[in-house]
Amino acid sequence: MDSTLDNPGTYGKYDPSGSRRLISALPDQCRKAWQDGLDLSLPATYRSISEIIIIGMGGSAIGGDLLRSLTLDISPIPITVSRDYALPKHADANTLVIASSYSGNTEETLSAFAEAMERGCKTIAMTSGGQLAQTATLKGIPFFEITYKGPPRSAVGYGLFPALAALQNLGIIPPMGQQVDDAANLLGEMAATIDETVPEESNQAKQVARRLVGAIPIIYGAGILSEVAHRWKTQINENSKGWAFYELLPELHHNTATGYLFPTAAKTQAVVVMLHAASLHHRVSLRYQITEEVLKNSGIPYLLIEARGETPLSQMLSTVLLGDYVSLYLAMLNEVDPTPVPTIDYIKSRLE
Repeated sequence: MDSTLDNPGTYGKYDPSGSRRLISALPDQCRKAWQDGLDLSLPATYRSISEIIIIGMGGSAIGGDLLRSLTLDISPIPITVSRDYALPKHADANTLVIASSYSGNTEETLSAFAEAMERGCKTIAMTSGGQLAQTATLKGIPFFEITYKGPPRSAVGYGLFPALAALQNLGIIPPMGQQVDDAANLLGEMAATIDETVPEESNQAKQVARRLVGAIPIIYGAGILSEVAHRWKTQINENSKGWAFYELLPELHHNTATGYLFPTAAKTQAVVVMLHAASLHHRVSLRYQITEEVLKNSGIPYLLIEARGETPLSQMLSTVLLGDYVSLYLAMLNEVDPTPVPTIDYIKSRLE
């Protein structure tokens, strides 16, 4: 085995912006985002909402996805994530719209946010600045300022925890403080076992990246790990500059599993990564076992990864952290800088 991932020079050469330091700082980011979120003051009228819609794109929207998955079994009102220029037609004065845009200038989010204001929706802005911050300040809209510095995808804690704190403050979900503490502590312990200083022979994230280099990863998830699978996919896309896809159980048993035969080249090019958590429904866990059998019988390479932690939040975030590190190490093996996203920059310039 080559020593690429254990060589400090690799990171100096291909990660000059220090994305590895941003990933390792996720535990502290989560703590601060949670505490700052608890301080956000919201009008009493916001307690009368009947639904929540989180609007955002890319790295600014994934926190909303995680929130929806996490609260599916504890929130009495529906939470959806909308990635579009237009707000869903059913949104009205009883809808809480949370606009999440790290830059504050995401055109799809600004368009949907303007529509939310026109319809009289209750609104919250979460951003580091830009036009969204200006509008919120001008209109007197509750505004959570993201002080974190880094690419939007590295601010995942700020996409999740302020919104989670808002739900707790509004009495929509039960207190989450202990779960947040437990999750942040676990992330700190886990980061110390998979950061770049830990040799590959005992580093799970480096080992997974080694298995995926040169392959097309297809990430399987379910329940609270559904959007974690989505996160793995997008992190591999943006950090590693590689193809990746994700699928969800149990749905994939009704379609995807029938497509393992062709093309035959997939057996040498694709690797399935199954993310599993002990808290998943027992029938879904059974489906993971069956999926292993089907993949093995079909000759499709796969990995099974167990989430760490005792609570849903810990299991979700520990798997997020692992995926972020895997994408970093894949970038190093691909010999690319994980931070720049030139294709996204090109698309934005063409739109302008």
